[in-house]
Amino acid sequence: MSAEPDGAIETRGLEPVPDDERTGRVRELFPTWVAANISVLLLTMGAGLVVFNGLNFWQVLVVAVAAPVLSYGIVGLISIAGKRGGSPGMALSRAVFGQRGNLFPGSLIWVARWGWETINAVTGAYAVLTVLRLLFDVESSTPLIVVTLLAFVSATFLVSGLGINALRVCSTWSTYLFGAFSVLVLVYLVADTDWSAVFAQPAGSNAMMIAGIGTIAAGGISWVPSGPDFTRYLPRTASSKAMVGSTVGGAGIVVLPMVLMGAVMAVATPDLASASDPVAFIGEILPLWIAVPYLLIALVGMLLINSMSMYSAGFTAQTLGITVPRAWAVSVNAVISLVFGFLLMVVATSFIGSFVSFLTLLAVAFSAWIGVFGVDMLHRRAYDAGALMDTGRTSAYWYRGGFAWQAMASWGVALAAGLLFTKVDWFAGPLASSWIGRHGLGWAATIVVAAALYAVLPRTKGADAPAGAPAEEAAPAGISI
Repeated sequence: MSAEPDGAIETRGLEPVPDDERTGRVRELFPTWVAANISVLLLTMGAGLVVFNGLNFWQVLVVAVAAPVLSYGIVGLISIAGKRGGSPGMALSRAVFGQRGNLFPGSLIWVARWGWETINAVTGAYAVLTVLRLLFDVESSTPLIVVTLLAFVSATFLVSGLGINALRVCSTWSTYLFGAFSVLVLVYLVADTDWSAVFAQPAGSNAMMIAGIGTIAAGGISWVPSGPDFTRYLPRTASSKAMVGSTVGGAGIVVLPMVLMGAVMAVATPDLASASDPVAFIGEILPLWIAVPYLLIALVGMLLINSMSMYSAGFTAQTLGITVPRAWAVSVNAVISLVFGFLLMVVATSFIGSFVSFLTLLAVAFSAWIGVFGVDMLHRRAYDAGALMDTGRTSAYWYRGGFAWQAMASWGVALAAGLLFTKVDWFAGPLASSWIGRHGLGWAATIVVAAALYAVLPRTKGADAPAGAPAEEAAPAGISI
């Protein structure tokens, strides 16, 4: 999506992409969001809907449809800011929160990415260990865990450091390969599964179904601030409706079958969702000739997910004042995911419990930013490129002391409100037993509170792009922002 040759290392950082270099195409978003969801963790999460939430097949189907439409619909809508401003999401966020104020949500989102990248690194390492066990009967050990983690994180650092061209090429090929093998796995499950046992599962409560939607949607919500990172090379005339459609379609085509397959697998393997190793079950359920290539392709997918996350994390680090090239900023997250990944694999006793708790808190942390930034997009059609890069008092986005108090207040209050309704393994808010808390809607409450507060507070003066800034095309029907 850049003007640089294919395969070249992307050197552009936070600075907005000039209009004459915006050569991207909307259809490239589809494989991007396919690749962002190629993770065997979706199988484990689908199994969790049956084992932990007590849902039947039809309820899981509702969850598997609603979650990507909801979460990646938000990703697609926020991505529109990328074509308007030509900068990464957290750089555009400076226009909303102020040059100094943006450091607060930016820091929280950056730290949250550590956990997401750690989870993906651990899952990738487990995939390698499972392949080694299936092919060579090599059992896991602490030295081998270190080696596999190091190999996975190093590969992630390499791909994310190369930049968006490398990510696009890898995403396209992994989409084809993973799609082909997923169809193969699906055919095998259709033929080998005891469907009478699958459909005999009793229905769970509506509260658990709604909570399940939130759990699956949390993965997509974590991508929302990164959405503009992958649309900043699109021309201003790119269709907003097509952007949202490509984003939802790319994610949904993976999430839907993967979650359903996990739910089906859970009927035959009820201890799947509680396993300490979230990958090993694949070798037990699938024959060797399917399991090994499927895991290897999924491994590439998980590497791409982490590469995309680290790619965006590099921009976030730069917005926090880490004055190094984006490729080197990525190294900070690489080291952190390596250390935390080792602790999770060697010290932690329950992977899936830690993972679900992390997803729950992650959704709340990102939702406060989403509510404020989304409302701001309703009013802002363009961004002042110079003001985005000027971090001093002369910036049009300096506001009062570097802070936009309306945005900061809305973000802070919403974050606190969301935590009041949230419950995880090691934390429970005082309102976690309320209707909102029981239904796992702390993240939704966070978005609503943030958006409502920011909408009613007086707008910060001088926040719009300067006169003469290129105007965006008229928004298509149904896409008002």
